[in-house]
Amino acid sequence: MITILDEENFDEIITNSEIPVIVDFYADWCMPCKRIAPTLEEIASENDGQILVCKIDVDKNQELAGAYQVMSIPNIISFKNGEVHKRIAGVASKEALLELAE
Repeated sequence: MITILDEENFDEIITNSEIPVIVDFYADWCMPCKRIAPTLEEIASENDGQILVCKIDVDKNQELAGAYQVMSIPNIISFKNGEVHKRIAGVASKEALLELAE
């Protein structure tokens, strides 16, 4: 299951997670975002309890997108212990997305 983030719950979820977090910065109108969505769903269901997969709509959460320097979407950022770990911009393979959590 993918967790939906916004400016109200972002910090709490990211900082309190004891497992790696992958956050997909996306927009509903973005075709590459739609292409990567099923892969993220798959990762979320296959790694439940090991990786927390989240999504945040950049159109509705522009301040957060700016704070994390999201210039293009999809932009997937992994967090460990509340800190940015790695990032990928654009459509990526399942293997590349899983590497974000390592």
